[in-house]
Amino acid sequence: MPVEAPEIIEVETSRVSCEGIGGALGHPRVYLEMGDERSVECPYCDRRFVLKDGAGHH
Repeated sequence: MPVEAPEIIEVETSRVSCEGIGGALGHPRVYLEMGDERSVECPYCDRRFVLKDGAGHH
């Protein structure tokens, strides 16, 4: 059975927040920092946040 790829969200800042898909199906809001990387994954829902081309680290 193939595993579905996590959702990929392009962002403009290196600090993001995630609360899953919201409502009763979400998870606690977490703030994630990319550091020197260009992406970060949510430890709860595996969403991947990717820094858009041309966006700088903030």
